[in-house]
Amino acid sequence: MASLRVAIVAAIMCMVVVSAPMAEAVTCGQVVGFLTPCITYLQGGPGPSAACCGGVKKLNGAANTGPARKTACNCLKRAAGNIARLNNNQAAALPGKCGVNIPYKFSTSTNCNSIRF
Repeated sequence: MASLRVAIVAAIMCMVVVSAPMAEAVTCGQVVGFLTPCITYLQGGPGPSAACCGGVKKLNGAANTGPARKTACNCLKRAAGNIARLNNNQAAALPGKCGVNIPYKFSTSTNCNSIRF
């Protein structure tokens, strides 16, 4: 099971790093890195863990401008589509569970272009 998680995370990181914009303050690689500790929770497991919430808070701090938030939103959307057995309810609840307020949901259906930053 652990090797499956490592493979999933590695695949996600490879996919999003290749498409990461270079001019933004936050990259897709960073987004995935911040949320890697959340994989178990996002697949329906217990939590979120302290490490997961720490990553959510770091992501929120790194995505501190409109363009960076839009980049983070698009990266989260792509990453959500690559997480096997993603629990959409837990994904949507993740920021709130970690005490962070973001203007979009961590979901494959989020329209990042319609969000006002």
